[in-house]
Amino acid sequence: MKQKEIPILLLTGYLGSGKTTLVNRILANKRGIRFAVIVNDIGEVNIDAALIQKGGVVGKKDDSLVALQNGCICCTLKADLIEQVYELMKLERFDYIVIEASGICEPEPIAQTLCSIPRLGEAYTRYGICRLDCIVSVVDALRLQSEFACGDNLTRKGLDEEDIENLIVQQIEFCNIILLNKAAEVAPEELGRIKKIIRTLQPSAEIIECNYADVDLDKLLDTHLFNFERAATSAGWIREIERAATEEEEREAHAHGSHHHEHEEHHDDHHHEEGEGHHHHHHHDHEGGEVEEYGIGTFVYYRRPAFDIHKFDRFIATRWPRNVIRAKGVCYFSHNRDMSYLFEQAGVQKQLTEAGQWYATAPEEDLIELMKQEPGLLRDWDEKYGDRMQKIVFIGQHLDKEQLAHDLDECLE
Repeated sequence: MKQKEIPILLLTGYLGSGKTTLVNRILANKRGIRFAVIVNDIGEVNIDAALIQKGGVVGKKDDSLVALQNGCICCTLKADLIEQVYELMKLERFDYIVIEASGICEPEPIAQTLCSIPRLGEAYTRYGICRLDCIVSVVDALRLQSEFACGDNLTRKGLDEEDIENLIVQQIEFCNIILLNKAAEVAPEELGRIKKIIRTLQPSAEIIECNYADVDLDKLLDTHLFNFERAATSAGWIREIERAATEEEEREAHAHGSHHHEHEEHHDDHHHEEGEGHHHHHHHDHEGGEVEEYGIGTFVYYRRPAFDIHKFDRFIATRWPRNVIRAKGVCYFSHNRDMSYLFEQAGVQKQLTEAGQWYATAPEEDLIELMKQEPGLLRDWDEKYGDRMQKIVFIGQHLDKEQLAHDLDECLE
């Protein structure tokens, strides 16, 4: 007998985006679908008292769980999400699970956790198999107008700059559907600019404009849209970085470097985190040739020589363009040529993370085998540098690409 499949809808979005309003719409549905909705704070969900079932679904008083007359329940997110999903499936009362992620959560780790459940063994599939069906990112058009003001508001005082725009960007980059909520509260021209930014950050997801999170649930349920590999590689910066470079760009990449500038003071403006293994990049990129609507565009900085970390830090600290919305890519430095780094920026936050050693550091016999397995590695291989490169994708509004390239070229050794 085929096991019952329980689809899961994961809702992400920053505080105030409209997630809770959408949760209320799901709980109040009259479609006969029995939802188990997991929320962060049940006190935030204003469930209509007329909908609440007397007595509760599990036969005990529990202020972290509310049972509704239509067969749905709403419960508070627990520390162990795997066990919570398992317990809900064990009840065998629900057709669908909806998880409202915290506004400060990145969606990818939650998706990884949910996708791991069916692989945990028979004990976790006894009552059915859970399947992450779709990730919906609810974004507030008004907030995006402010966050993506490209320099005007990103440095305003009192903003918890460490996370807001960074989280919004990550939630947009890792999803299947974007609900652009409060669309009517933004002027049409501005809404067009916001949609262009979203589309540049995330070329694959469907964008649905709405107000008061009023959206046809058919568009969000049983979509079969989620695929981890596709979601993990759907962000705009990844698409840009994987596009092959032209011969002219290859010449340009080698033409710079060997500048002998004076030694500059080191500004420790980033975080360092440990990473392992060889870095998988095997791709190139170039500046997109399409017409830049609303001035929103991408630029890929691609060079072969190493950066001087002191000069790069100085650039980050003093010359960083305010109209860059998102930057991400791989780089390396002259003080440790064997190590690749992942550089990323969203808003004010910038981070540099060790990403493992370049393939060029591997023994020759291993390299030959690797090149057979990864044709992209052979394509990207350079006699002098191996697979070492600087390749950073910039997404922003009215980017001065020549100035950006010049400033980064000044950081080369």
